[in-house]
Amino acid sequence: MKKLRLIFAGLFVFTLSLGLFAQDPPDPPDTGHGQSGDQDPGGQAPIGGGLILLLSLGAAYGGKKVYELQKENNS
Repeated sequence: MKKLRLIFAGLFVFTLSLGLFAQDPPDPPDTGHGQSGDQDPGGQAPIGGGLILLLSLGAAYGGKKVYELQKENNS
């Protein structure tokens, strides 16, 4: 029963996330200074801090699960 709830929760989250696609940014205004438009689209969004946070939380969660599994097997 617990696995069934987990599957339904995962499907629910997956279907909700389908509607969250990002929109394209608006076109930059024409400045008339002869820019050729060879810049990369998209901004300079910093993802390093969030990535490190998610990786460290995932590692801590995995370590907790391994510790609990070893503790369960030893007793």
